[in-house]
Amino acid sequence: MNANQPIELTQEQHQIIEKIKAYVKQKLANDFSGHDMAHIERVVGLAKKILPYEPKANAFIVILSAYLHDVIDEKVVNDVNQATDELYSYLNSLNILSDDIKMVFDIIENMSYRKNLTGKKTLSLEGQIVQDADRLDAIGAIGIGRTFYYGGNKHNIMYDPSILPRTVISEENYKLPNTVINHFYEKLFLLKDMMNTEKAKKLAIPRHSLLVEFVKQFEKEWQGKD
Repeated sequence: MNANQPIELTQEQHQIIEKIKAYVKQKLANDFSGHDMAHIERVVGLAKKILPYEPKANAFIVILSAYLHDVIDEKVVNDVNQATDELYSYLNSLNILSDDIKMVFDIIENMSYRKNLTGKKTLSLEGQIVQDADRLDAIGAIGIGRTFYYGGNKHNIMYDPSILPRTVISEENYKLPNTVINHFYEKLFLLKDMMNTEKAKKLAIPRHSLLVEFVKQFEKEWQGKD
């Protein structure tokens, strides 16, 4: 596969993906945290942008995982174990190969930023692509919007100069309330240098620059300096 070559899937794989898409749309229909179907479609689109530059990757696994990456996430579901069991049963019902199902779960259970705070998880090439796509959607203009949207959903305050960004973050305290602006320092500013693939690294540069300029301007205006 080269950068100009379309992603090739079998007819059966296309049919499975359409069913998965409908499943995810139904599961995330009531999400108001920025992890909705629009986010999913953007992540799938970004993964498809990266795929042609990674010819060794299994495109079917990448696209499946990109669609499914949030349906068992604790930020989105109330009961992770129940959501996991439901997803496993559904994938089995589609007659997806057991090895493919295992690959998907290995990705979606280990790709999150929080899961990697206590040590980088080993992801397959397919997982690295999906992780990159998800992280790209967390930065840039869309990332700024999603950050404030999520912060408001969780009733976090926008900014308080007396509350400094945390320098040591664990999987446990990552979930604790904080200011929206601190989230830029504690996570979003770090993502550019955490991209796995060369294509994602290039895509991240302008998005990262926009984050930095936005926070500079935000803090100026907050302090009445602009």
